Amino acid sequence: MKPLYPEIEPFHSFLLETDSVHRVYVEQCGNPQGFPVIFLHGGPCSGCRPDHRRFFDPERYHIILMDQRGCGRSLPFGELQDNTTQDLIDDMERIRRQLHIERWLLFGGSWGGALALLYAQQHRERVIGMIIRGVFLARSKDLDWFVKDGAGRIYPELWEALVESVPESGRKHLLPALCDTIFGDDEVGKRRVTRAWMAWGGQTALGSGYRPENEPEHITEKMVRQMRMEMHYAKNRYFVAENQILKNCGVLQDVPTVIVHGRNDMVCPLESGYRLAQALPAAEYVVLPNAGHVAQGEEMVDALVAATDKMLALCTNGNTRE
Repeated sequence: MKPLYPEIEPFHSFLLETDSVHRVYVEQCGNPQGFPVIFLHGGPCSGCRPDHRRFFDPERYHIILMDQRGCGRSLPFGELQDNTTQDLIDDMERIRRQLHIERWLLFGGSWGGALALLYAQQHRERVIGMIIRGVFLARSKDLDWFVKDGAGRIYPELWEALVESVPESGRKHLLPALCDTIFGDDEVGKRRVTRAWMAWGGQTALGSGYRPENEPEHITEKMVRQMRMEMHYAKNRYFVAENQILKNCGVLQDVPTVIVHGRNDMVCPLESGYRLAQALPAAEYVVLPNAGHVAQGEEMVDALVAATDKMLALCTNGNTRE
């Protein structure tokens, strides 16, 4: 089993200026002359963590992490104006140009994997390879699984708590009711749905590793803003057309790609990884029999570190500097 690489600190970080109110946090780790990779976190409104640096050999990789607009250390936190999928793709291009990178590897999980695929479909010439974990395709059926008719059958207790967190009149149409509440004026209601949403997300992501006692005692304004951003993207269908990712995979056929998916993933069911592998038949498709959604655990870490090591051998012959 391959473990994570040792802990490292950034050698440089900055706030990327955009053409809007947003300033995007970017950090660089590892070898500044190494093989460039950008790590794309999930969410939306998650953020990068120190362990995200550790999937990559720091002696051979130039590791770039960005907190997407309104996330993590980016400013202003939770800002929704000018915060769309296309804005995030444009930020990636700003980062690439500012760092004088010609081509780079994309590494993304869940929502970050969707963002990687969408970026690659727009900027194929800038992508030297992709590692996609916990595939999320941003289709209606993917959202329905999580907030309509799917995972609630697996975890009925917390599903019922989530449904009951919105007014009774909205329970037949949960996503609109969640949005109405989190964007409404009832401060108690906002915190009530945020608590239920966090518990629901924790259970589906962590499975048997979920511990209700670890949920926060108090719901903060930051937590409310995080949920607002998730709902902002969900209600706008992630700012993409239906089935857009799969339909546009034709331009990615020659991109070296590794797809890693846990069979026990209850956030993004394995069908998504299977469909992406069908759309990219040349990709290496790795199904982990015991893994779930999160990028944790020996089986998942081993697969992801093996993928980053393999990409070095596959892709380092290409020019990566402007």
